[in-house]
Amino acid sequence: MPKLALYVPLKAKPGKERDVADFLTSALPLVQAEPGTQTWYAIEEGPGAYAIFDTFETEEDRQAHLDGKVAAALMGKADELFSEPPQIHKFTLLAAK
Repeated sequence: MPKLALYVPLKAKPGKERDVADFLTSALPLVQAEPGTQTWYAIEEGPGAYAIFDTFETEEDRQAHLDGKVAAALMGKADELFSEPPQIHKFTLLAAK
């Protein structure tokens, strides 16, 4: 069972919704190359509202993801795509199926 998670809500700038969705979709191969990332979800929560949710077994795996290519690309595109800077929320999972 994964023990740790990240949740990153993202708010697209007006007119950038398609670009955000395309960016998130394009990140999948990068995440698939991360052995320590157990699950990774790119979510559309509503109009202009997106999020990333992912899970990890260890803190080292979670930190490797935060130091990886997806996080770097996300921060590199933040000013262009998002109306607010991405905020990374760290969670401990208590139960999972």
